[in-house]
Amino acid sequence: MNNTYLLDASIIIVNYNTRQLTLDCLHSVYASSTSYSYEVIVVDNASHDGSVEAIREAYPDVQLIANQNNSGFSVANNQGMEVAKGRYILLLNSDTVIQSDTLHTMIYFMDRHPEMGASGCKVILPDGSLDKACKRGFPTPSASFYYAFGISRLFPDRPQFNQYQLGHLSPDDEYPVDCLVGAFMLVRRETIDQVGGLDETFFMYGEDIDWCYRIKEAGWGIFYYPRTYIVHYKGGSARRKPLKITYEFHRAMWVFHRKHYAKKYNLLTNTAVWVGISLKFTLSLLRSKLSLPSRQGQTATRMRAENEASSEVNP
Repeated sequence: MNNTYLLDASIIIVNYNTRQLTLDCLHSVYASSTSYSYEVIVVDNASHDGSVEAIREAYPDVQLIANQNNSGFSVANNQGMEVAKGRYILLLNSDTVIQSDTLHTMIYFMDRHPEMGASGCKVILPDGSLDKACKRGFPTPSASFYYAFGISRLFPDRPQFNQYQLGHLSPDDEYPVDCLVGAFMLVRRETIDQVGGLDETFFMYGEDIDWCYRIKEAGWGIFYYPRTYIVHYKGGSARRKPLKITYEFHRAMWVFHRKHYAKKYNLLTNTAVWVGISLKFTLSLLRSKLSLPSRQGQTATRMRAENEASSEVNP
């Protein structure tokens, strides 16, 4: 343990108009059974649903940062890290609920594996299915191609075609991975000191994959450890502006490729990636425009936007 840090973990939750979800998330955190010390930092991105007042009233021990503008997920998390006192930083989505053993299990794992820069637990959706973003490979052009065109689904047991979502690996086994999901990511402070915080070029998608890429480049391990789990009520903040989130989701794809892969591939491959992202974005907009203006149609459009605008980055 590094005595420089006063606490074992700093839990950072970014809130944007998800008052009840955030309150539920905080309830699950404070119901944790753990001998480790922690603090909770909530960064509110100019919510207008009464979140700030509700959080202050219900959880006065929370360190609350109330921004006047919504500068995005990366900026807000970096704000939280600047004031954090923990030797571990936990990024936790506001639309998640952790289990009573989650904090203890994950911190204990990291303490026993000092070579690991980051770890994540199993993430399930409300229907009990796996949130596949919780264990991934990097979205290389080939991995993205196999995923986007359904080849990975045709050959679910072939590692070659499942490089991105790692569908050939059991979600109940533990193993090293390339990337975790920003909904739950426990990161060692020494690792952050070395690689820096989240890249603020990413507004709300892709920052987790970029962070994992830099963590692995620096020589740290990243591990998927499903001995505990959280529930992810996906799309809590995203449902407010489907057009905005669809744009940011697809922009993040290109930002990540340009930053990490463009120099490694030839002009033909880079052009194919750009065209693929542009086509996917255009199709998403068309589906949104063609949706019926009824409540049912609006709900379907919103659900599609939420499903697309997960933490995944792939053409």
